[in-house]
Amino acid sequence: MATRHLYLARHGAADAFGKLTDVGHRQSSLLGERLARMPIDAVWHSPLPRAMASARELARHLPNVPVTETAELIDHVPYVPQAAETPPSWAGFFDGYDETEAASGQRLAEALVARFAKVAGPGPDTHEVLVTHAYPIAWLVRHALDAPPSRWLGLNSANTALTVIEYRDGLPPTIVMFNDMSHLPADLRWTGFPDVLRP
Repeated sequence: MATRHLYLARHGAADAFGKLTDVGHRQSSLLGERLARMPIDAVWHSPLPRAMASARELARHLPNVPVTETAELIDHVPYVPQAAETPPSWAGFFDGYDETEAASGQRLAEALVARFAKVAGPGPDTHEVLVTHAYPIAWLVRHALDAPPSRWLGLNSANTALTVIEYRDGLPPTIVMFNDMSHLPADLRWTGFPDVLRP
């Protein structure tokens, strides 16, 4: 039975303008070193510059692996919850999202799942890296858990943290790991999260 292995990673640390910083380049390179021992077939990335630069940096460790932009991985809000579904800490975050924007985000989320959250087809196992953003990763994890749509809220990923999901026909998805930063030294971990004490 063929297995589709998805290696999901948030882009490296970026500045306020969305440009990858020196830290982001180092994080992405270290992720590439970690993935170099895997039989990676493809690297897919969001169209945004911080994800594109991260994908190119990590792909330096994956010679001859195609690196391709895909619109489904762009940063977007996948689901705007109703007031009753919104945790108090998120109150106000969705102010200003109109029905058109919410519907557009939902369509992108459905396209993301349709493209990646399934076995790629008959044949051998596949191993694909998706360099994207925190929200699409949260959406794919929520989908793998078959959780309610609003449960993407509260799932966050650090810069270049690794999440792995496996898909097999006839079986529920398997979340192998979530937000793993073991390839990063302590001073490069937890970027992309609020600056508080972390374990």
